[in-house]
Amino acid sequence: MLEEYEKKRKKQVSSMRSILDYGIGVLIAILGLFLFFRNYLNISFNEQFPPDIWDKVFGGVCVIYGSWRIYRGYKKNYFK
Repeated sequence: MLEEYEKKRKKQVSSMRSILDYGIGVLIAILGLFLFFRNYLNISFNEQFPPDIWDKVFGGVCVIYGSWRIYRGYKKNYFK
């Protein structure tokens, strides 16, 4: 009985962490895409703070990290 409970609990935790990884990964990837392509957008924020090379570098890092979070949510290797 205790083993069944532990198995069910691990499955619940794995599902919740997977959903969290998907959500956070998508948000970080969208932020990275925004930073990477923000010089093509016509927003007033660009006039105050003009985009530079560091926006593209940080945007690329965010896209890579967001993709990794989505992949981690897909694989669900939390209890190894």
